[in-house]
Amino acid sequence: IGFSFLGLLLVVSLVQAEPHCHMGYQKNGTQCTDEDECQNEDGLCGNYSKCHNTKGSYYCTCHQGFTSRTPNFTAVSGQCNDINECNVKRCLENMKCVNTIGSYKCVCSPGYKKSTESDADECEIAPSVCEHGICSNTPGTFTCSCPQGFRNQDIDECDSEEHVCGENGVCSNSVGSYHCQCNHGYSNYGNNQTKCTECTNLINSLSLSLSQADIVMSRLLSMLMSTCQSLSSQKEQQPTGKEHTGETLLKVHTHTLLDQSVALNTFLGVVEDTMHLISPQLNQPLTKIHNNVSEVWLAVRKERTPPNGSVLLSMDDVHLNISWETAVGASYPGYAYVALLSYKGLNSSGSSVRVSEELEKDQKNATYQLNSRMVTALVSNPDTQTLAQPVTLTFKHLQEGAVSEELNYSCVYWEETPSGGVWSGRGCMKAELNSTHAVCTWSHLSSFAVLMALYPIKESFELVWTTRVGLAVSLVCLLVCIFTFRFCRPIQGTRTTIHLHLCVCLFIADLLFLFFISSTSNKVSCAFVASLLHFFFLAAFCWMLLEGVQLYRMVVLVFHTTLRPLYMFAVGYGVPLAIVVISAAAFSQGYGTDRHCWLSLEEDFIWSFFAPVCIIIILNSFFFVITIWKLAGKFSTLNPDFSKLKKLRSFVVTAVAQLCVLGGMWVFGCFLFQEQGTLVMSYLFTLLNSLQGALIFIMYCLMSKTVRHSLKHFCPHSYIHTHGLNICSTCSVL
Repeated sequence: IGFSFLGLLLVVSLVQAEPHCHMGYQKNGTQCTDEDECQNEDGLCGNYSKCHNTKGSYYCTCHQGFTSRTPNFTAVSGQCNDINECNVKRCLENMKCVNTIGSYKCVCSPGYKKSTESDADECEIAPSVCEHGICSNTPGTFTCSCPQGFRNQDIDECDSEEHVCGENGVCSNSVGSYHCQCNHGYSNYGNNQTKCTECTNLINSLSLSLSQADIVMSRLLSMLMSTCQSLSSQKEQQPTGKEHTGETLLKVHTHTLLDQSVALNTFLGVVEDTMHLISPQLNQPLTKIHNNVSEVWLAVRKERTPPNGSVLLSMDDVHLNISWETAVGASYPGYAYVALLSYKGLNSSGSSVRVSEELEKDQKNATYQLNSRMVTALVSNPDTQTLAQPVTLTFKHLQEGAVSEELNYSCVYWEETPSGGVWSGRGCMKAELNSTHAVCTWSHLSSFAVLMALYPIKESFELVWTTRVGLAVSLVCLLVCIFTFRFCRPIQGTRTTIHLHLCVCLFIADLLFLFFISSTSNKVSCAFVASLLHFFFLAAFCWMLLEGVQLYRMVVLVFHTTLRPLYMFAVGYGVPLAIVVISAAAFSQGYGTDRHCWLSLEEDFIWSFFAPVCIIIILNSFFFVITIWKLAGKFSTLNPDFSKLKKLRSFVVTAVAQLCVLGGMWVFGCFLFQEQGTLVMSYLFTLLNSLQGALIFIMYCLMSKTVRHSLKHFCPHSYIHTHGLNICSTCSVL
């Protein structure tokens, strides 16, 4: 499926990255020098802790009486908590231990009092109080020597922790810390205390998936490769400031694919591969970037131990709830990230979308439309097909509506197929739906959305037969009118020609509608029927417009001259033909729907019919008002012997006759072909549409003295005398 109007993220011009120092270093003129995090950020390590600066990094240790998960930690990987010394026996017999912040004290048990004021030797009472250290008793307390991280000498983390830098990194020990140097083609993305992972292969796979994309993407690939090589340099050196930061790359990524015309599968693959490359390079715990085509939220953790707890990423239209354990997965490379991307340009609300066969079977006869932002959720965990803990996405509906027999919602994800891809509901463990939001719980990660399922209004038996009978009556009356207007010589003229072609167009349109409107099994023939209906209904309205113009000339301008046939045929058939040809060339898929052989609502294609019809009805309304106004003045000057009732009756008959040929009764037709047309409007249009053919027959055939007089010559005298009917009486029976 080609989505030319879809863009995720990105502009054709790429911004140059500003010089930036590696994490742990700061700019000093044109060079990068070590940043003393301990001095620059007060309270970096938290309460009850001490900060130790190292080359390019720092570490924290806890004060005496406090502990953390690891001896050395950073601000994001740990904190100091009070040790409850009373968990280990520390007080003498008949004494009770009371824990305090950073220490403890011993008090006498009930019924006892101190026999001496001498100091208690905590080091003798609890020899293990200074684990891996030397305990020194002091008045009222004790102290431990040997800072954490030392065992009479510095702890060599490179020896004590196997593969601390991974199999593709070299570990170098330093006083109180260590750092990792990655092999060529591998990177720890600026965090020199995490394992080295491969980045060049990911870039190569990304470049292969972009074989159909624009050359603009090659610059982004070049930036990614440059950054990877810079971060994986084998030689220990100061950062040059020439490499691109993750934040810069993310900004470039959110502008590069704006003008791309690639298949949705390729498009989403490019997005996910690029995000997997950029995310580890971000330095901030939470990054947010948005523009006119996309919005991105990224949470990143870089710690020695895997993070835990929940993560909530919230946008205006969608929220993601996931755990860090799910983001990490089975292996931890020293970093973890959670990303949520919302595509503002991929929402084709109002257009039908393809769904899986399973979804079609569950929701028969439904038409699906996207009713939420399309989003992609991804994590650092490479295995996201079957998650140990489910993830929850909360979507806001683009079009709100309560669930009913005609409307429902479905949580879906984009599933790749050999033919391109479909929206599928597999993997959705739970869906909570209401009129404004959808809460979807998934067992895997992918690109997600919410579909709105529209069900066809069930047509009643009465409506179907009212339509058929009404159209049948209309066809009979129109056929009689066609023969009358064609062969009755005394009434030949411009208006009779207009009436003739109006009846021909209505007859063919009603005939096609009656027999072929629901013949949707063959798409090609259905589209052909829809185009014919489009043409003949438009032609009927164009002849109605010519009737209005001729009426205006006769009543207002008092011209009795005829319209040239060439002009009449150009307007009556040329204009609708031009509209149909242009419409078919612009959007040929607009002819035929799943329910009817009529114009589709997609891309507002229905307005190729509605727009000219509305214009004609407005113009004819003007002509109708002028005509009635003139007729009202003319009837007031009629023979005074006429009673007021006869004048009123003649006036009403003339007005109704003009109304039916000017298209006034077609106003309700605008509601019939809409997918959500009401049942009342369907009945009104059916009845009035039937009456139009019958009224033309009654007003311009049955009630015309000229027509009746002329048609008497075609009927045997005995037939008329025997039955006591004239020809038009016979016509009324037909």
